[in-house]
Amino acid sequence: MTGTFTICGTPIGNLGDLSERAAATLASADLIFAEDTRRTGQLLSHLGIAVPMKSFFAGNEMSRLGLLRSELEKGTSVVLVTDAGMPVISDPGASAIDAAVDAGATVTVIPGPSAVSAALAVSGFTGDRFVFDGFLPRKGQERGRAIASIARESRTTVMFASPKRVARDLSDLASVLEDNRRIVVTRELTKVFEQIWRGSIVDASAYWENEGTAKGEFTVVIEGARDVEPSIDDALDAARALIAQGSSTSDAVRTIADTHGVGRRDLYDRVIKSRS
Repeated sequence: MTGTFTICGTPIGNLGDLSERAAATLASADLIFAEDTRRTGQLLSHLGIAVPMKSFFAGNEMSRLGLLRSELEKGTSVVLVTDAGMPVISDPGASAIDAAVDAGATVTVIPGPSAVSAALAVSGFTGDRFVFDGFLPRKGQERGRAIASIARESRTTVMFASPKRVARDLSDLASVLEDNRRIVVTRELTKVFEQIWRGSIVDASAYWENEGTAKGEFTVVIEGARDVEPSIDDALDAARALIAQGSSTSDAVRTIADTHGVGRRDLYDRVIKSRS
């Protein structure tokens, strides 16, 4: 008989947020696959639990799948956790779930805290329809396209930001979004130094630029774009911003024309004329 594979949510900061069911599941496991065994070890120590662990992170997840299948085929009860929050949400886990399903194991989930839903709830923006964009790409055309897509997204957008790049992320977003677009920047949710900043994207860029090297875990919530008539002037500004970030003229025009709902040829001509 194959074993059980459980995806288990863990606290994003405050250990008091761990449910009784999650604690019981961890205590009864035969083996825990953890993104960081040291961090999970601290959680287990807090709970007074001693269970064998194996690391399972982005750098070794593919090499761990054979071990996971072998353990499940032996009937082992395996629990998957990440550093904080729910596995798979911008964290390893999808490949392990596929492997468990292929092995014929019973796959189940213990829901738990998530920075995505927590930040969305505290933002006050509508959560009826929203998108999660994870971390922005670091550079290049992919980054430009992601920022342009957020600029036109009518649904609330939730994204993660690293402390080293949050100021740059907000600055690049401010160069494309309309100045009065509302944004909520959350830092260290549920922790002692929790911070929830609210304001416009322009003010957010200025504030976090002045903060210098920020610390902690960031989750950013961006108000959805309002339905407005396509503006070729706004599209021109957005295209020029992408070009300044390193995109080629043709790529910037194609991306912005599609996201702003304007004609590619018209926008291209405007870009060329703006250089003269």
